Amino acid sequence: MEVAYLQTPIGYAEFQGDENGLASVSVFDDKKPIGIIPEVLEDAIYQFKEYFEGSRKEFDLKLNPSGTDFQKKVWDALLEIPFGKTISYLELSKRLGDVKAIRAVASANGKNPLWIVVPCHRVIGTNGDLTGYAGGLHRKKWLLEHESPAKQTTLF
Repeated sequence: MEVAYLQTPIGYAEFQGDENGLASVSVFDDKKPIGIIPEVLEDAIYQFKEYFEGSRKEFDLKLNPSGTDFQKKVWDALLEIPFGKTISYLELSKRLGDVKAIRAVASANGKNPLWIVVPCHRVIGTNGDLTGYAGGLHRKKWLLEHESPAKQTTLF
């Protein structure tokens, strides 16, 4: 598994992947060593730079996350949430065909290993509140404001 790092406006991103695809993207507060980018991760780094510059709204990467079949089903559903839009955990559960699975859906959402690429940050509480986010609510807020079609001083 190859590893690369990228400094972003909201932390240091760590990319892990190989010829089978991108396995994970995580974010950290701590400074990470920005070194030579392995060839298998160059496209992911390039697309992330475009995303943070505001010129990319969708990622076109080969993905290879590890997870259960149910988690992968949830992550696939997250990929259907358009840039600049949000849905609730309840709506996501409905889209997956089982309203009663809301807690399991939320848990799978929280275990998403592909930060930003699989846009779990676009899932909010039914009442519109920002709710749990593995990367920290300050990052979720930043990402939603970054993706907001109407650039505002503050969205939340």
